[in-house]
Amino acid sequence: MGDSNKKPGGSIATRTGDAGETSLLYGQRVLKCHPQVEACGAVDELSAALAMVKATCSSRENLNRVEAIQTDLIALMGEISTSAAEQERYLGSKFSKIEEANLAVIDQAVEGLEQAAAPFTGWALPGSNLHEAALEVARATARRAERRLVGLRESGFSIRPILLQYINRVSDLLWLLARAAETKNQPSPE
Repeated sequence: MGDSNKKPGGSIATRTGDAGETSLLYGQRVLKCHPQVEACGAVDELSAALAMVKATCSSRENLNRVEAIQTDLIALMGEISTSAAEQERYLGSKFSKIEEANLAVIDQAVEGLEQAAAPFTGWALPGSNLHEAALEVARATARRAERRLVGLRESGFSIRPILLQYINRVSDLLWLLARAAETKNQPSPE
């Protein structure tokens, strides 16, 4: 998705989006407020929020988790930025796609964090440290992305159920990581 009809080394400013339109994956032009663009934008915002999580993370294991999620989000954006008429083409392509194995990785991480955590009582009050705050922003952004995916589905666009399951579990994982970060001082790596 985007307006990258330029030669390598050329300007990022193609000017093809100046009238409020953009291209879906295989070239169909739509308004920038189209439900597919809104959903893809929300997922992109999640990836950007995860960049702050990475920048404040001192755990190699969690850094690897976040990078894997960002990679999965690229696959998710590819699928939702393909027009309905081109979905079969996309699903048959060599592009990465969210599959059961991607979901299983998130589910295993959630299970491991739940087993290691003390029982949760009451509401969380975000902001105990920078890393926990970054995780909370990412979690809230994941919930917005989930709402946009539901909105896209409700607009008539066919979404594979695993996409909603994946983004829902990512938000659960981020919540659990934020709870773990509340009790740890997570300084920014130097």
